[in-house]
Amino acid sequence: MTPASTLISQQQLIDNAKAPLLGFNEKDWDAVRASMPPGFVYDEVPTGRRAEGVEEVVTLWQGWAEAFPDARATIDKELATSDTVVVEVTWRGTHRGALQTLAGPIPASGKRIDIRACFVCDMSEGRVRQERHYFDMGTLLHQIGVS
Repeated sequence: MTPASTLISQQQLIDNAKAPLLGFNEKDWDAVRASMPPGFVYDEVPTGRRAEGVEEVVTLWQGWAEAFPDARATIDKELATSDTVVVEVTWRGTHRGALQTLAGPIPASGKRIDIRACFVCDMSEGRVRQERHYFDMGTLLHQIGVS
């Protein structure tokens, strides 16, 4: 454990790791920005997209919010160590806008999603420095009607 990490409770680490996610739930982009330190890295494992820096991350997340404007993560489980926080969530929302993918946009289907996901957050000085987001893209595509 680093000296700084011993001064921060596990609950505070969890709260700091959840802050960007809670900002997304409210589509409060200022809260999202405030929760991320400069140099924040977001790694979206199933899509292969990686955003570096707060503005790149916000832009990517705004794309998800355009595709699923009512998207919300329900937090199912949390676990913290001195330098890592894992947050398990269930994403729910309705596909009401074009979903941007590497293969091109997928038009809105009006269908609901219910996807389990996991965030692994690397912490430094009590803040998230890097976040890896794992979810089943195949299930998401199936639920919105993409074969």
